[in-house]
Amino acid sequence: MVKPVEVLESFFHALSTRDMDLIISFFNEQSSWQNVPHPPSKGIDEIQKMFAPIISKSSKVQWDILNAVYETNRAWLERVDRFWIEDIEYSVKCNGIFEIDLARGHIITVRDYVDLGEWRERLTSANLTS
Repeated sequence: MVKPVEVLESFFHALSTRDMDLIISFFNEQSSWQNVPHPPSKGIDEIQKMFAPIISKSSKVQWDILNAVYETNRAWLERVDRFWIEDIEYSVKCNGIFEIDLARGHIITVRDYVDLGEWRERLTSANLTS
């Protein structure tokens, strides 16, 4: 059985490859990702729709962990999510709670606390929203 740190390090590596198939392989139909306070994206299709716009526009993706606490099947991660679009870096500070299915190596739930208003404003000012 894998440890949460192994699953999440692999997931962050997958993000850096920008390979949507690899990124989505960490989820299943029971998975959900919620950018609090907004409703969660549930299942593979919705999670892919959430990630696809920013991943497809980015030439580089890097998520930096500032602080982490791991339990048996859960992790609390304070991080900076960084995306390079047209050679300009856009970053956003996040605090995420990840729950992991250790037997399958899947991310089951994410509750991400991020100021989406600030993030969207940055992307809008760069004409990067869809």
